[in-house]
Amino acid sequence: MNPYVLLAKQAVENYIKNGKIISLPKDLPDKFSNKKAGTFITITKNGQLRGCVGSYLPTKENIAQEIIHNAIAASTKDYRFKQIQKKELTELSYEVYILNKPKQIQNLDELDPERYGIIVKTVPENKNGASLNLKSALLLPNLEGLNTAKKQFSAACQKGEINPRFEKIAIYKFDAEKYSD
Repeated sequence: MNPYVLLAKQAVENYIKNGKIISLPKDLPDKFSNKKAGTFITITKNGQLRGCVGSYLPTKENIAQEIIHNAIAASTKDYRFKQIQKKELTELSYEVYILNKPKQIQNLDELDPERYGIIVKTVPENKNGASLNLKSALLLPNLEGLNTAKKQFSAACQKGEINPRFEKIAIYKFDAEKYSD
């Protein structure tokens, strides 16, 4: 099993079984502890989404901690699903995405939904940046049914409840390394 995926699986199983966050394993490759990146963890059960949580920019000290944090969040805090139960653990599959830093784009021609994920954000209209209603949405690359930039953009706007006709927006693309069990 890929070491990123194994770490995510160990983090989820230990947290669900024991209620504890695992310590960083001692034998991790250097890139786990020396590199920072956003990560997304997707958990499926029998091919159906069971949880997906992540961060597009790093929020932790290193990739290993980012994976552990997001794996536990995907199993317990994805608002669309109930927390994963012990009896489900043997039926779960994991995907780990290591995200590269997003780049702002000017138009949809710069997107390739098979290669790039998308982030759509609303932008404050006033000069001081004060706004209580900023929204954003992220879609990972290569999602089923989103094979054109227009479909990907539309799905991201819908997910974030963003109306690009009436709201000022910024669009970003990112690529990601995907690892599966």
